[in-house]
Parts: sequence; C-alpha cells; structure tokens
Amino acid sequence: MSRAGREIEFASNGERARGYLAVPERKSGPGVLVLQEWWGLVDHIRDVCDRLARAGFVALAPDLYRGETASDPDTAGRLMMDLALPRAAKDLDGAVTALLGETATAGGTVGVIGFCMGGQLALLAGTRNRRIGAVVDCYGIHPNVMLELKDLAAPVLGIFAERDGFVPPAAVKKLEADLRAAGKRPAFTIFPGVDHAFLNDTRPDVYDAAAAERAWGMIVSFLRAELVA
Repeated sequence: MSRAGREIEFASNGERARGYLAVPERKSGPGVLVLQEWWGLVDHIRDVCDRLARAGFVALAPDLYRGETASDPDTAGRLMMDLALPRAAKDLDGAVTALLGETATAGGTVGVIGFCMGGQLALLAGTRNRRIGAVVDCYGIHPNVMLELKDLAAPVLGIFAERDGFVPPAAVKKLEADLRAAGKRPAFTIFPGVDHAFLNDTRPDVYDAAAAERAWGMIVSFLRAELVA
C-alpha cells in the first residue's frame, strides 16, 4: 500500500521510540499527534495520519506498543492492559517534542487526537504537557488511566457514540461535567444510533459513513481553529 508518510524514530526518555509521520503537500502545517486504538499502530491509524496531512496538518502517530499489534479483541485487550503507562506517558512527551521539532510543523503547540484507548491517552497527554493546544477524544477508554483534569490547559472536543458499550452516554456526561467543574472547555457530541469505533472504516461491523463524515468535519474544524499556525 502506497502511503503519504514515513516511519520515523524519535527520542523518548533516553530511549528510541518509533512512529509514523505524514506531512502535507505544502510541507508546512500545524502538528497533530494521532493515538492508536487498542489494536496498536495499525494501517488504520496510518490512514488517519495521511488524511490529516491531506487536510493540511503534520501528523505523527507514536507506536505506544513498541512494535506489537493485535487483530483480535482478546490480544488487543491484553496489550492495552499490559501497556506500561509511565513509559507510554514519556513516549507521548517525546512525540510532542519530536513533532514540534519537525521543520514542517508550524506553531508552538500541537493537537492530539486519540481513538478508544488513544482517546483516554489524548486526555492524559493534555494534562501532562502545556505544549498541547487541542485535545480530541474519540470514545476514549482505558480503565487504568487516571486524569488530573485540573492540569489540562487545552480545550477538548469529544466524539462519542450512543450505543457504545465501553463508554455509555452516562459516562460521557460525567466526563463532560467533570471537565466543566474543573473550569475546562469541553465540546461533546454523542452521535445517535452508532457504536464504539464508528469512525474506523476497517471495521464494517461498526463503521458508520455518514456519522464518520460529520465527525471528521468537526474534528478538522476544531483543530484548525485551535492550532493557529
């Protein structure tokens, strides 16, 4: 499969981490981190980076599983629960530094978008790093990731699904209320009639083209508005 981006390495807490980087044709744009679902850094996440690059962003997806991927839910669940969160947090910090260090990246802050596990990690990244200027949480979940919302500086766009068994509407409303109570700026949408991972076009069992197109438009508009290059 021909891709717009390339595999890269970047420094992370004295180690070397890997990721996938896609750059827009004009060779300049705001930076966005793309955080994986529980499957790992798979082709779908690379496709998201390529799509963001076509929209004018410099997109970097760090490989938080350090080379491992899954194709079945049991393995994916194990990889998610086995993820060493302190190391992953440092990889997120390293990825922010690497993305801002790219000559193509414009501006002094970057955005972060995550899906499923990555959605919760996007919030975590935002609480850790003031160089993150926008957070997009797409139906984020990770039971071991605790958030210090008071440390979050960036506004949050939340994309959720009405029929999500992992992140039901009640949990979404609680997160939104917690963010508002902490003085933050959440903008959450619960898409009716769709399931968890409805943005993933490699999952015909849950993908919803109409909802995904609407959500993507919201995501791009939000990132463009918040990341002034």
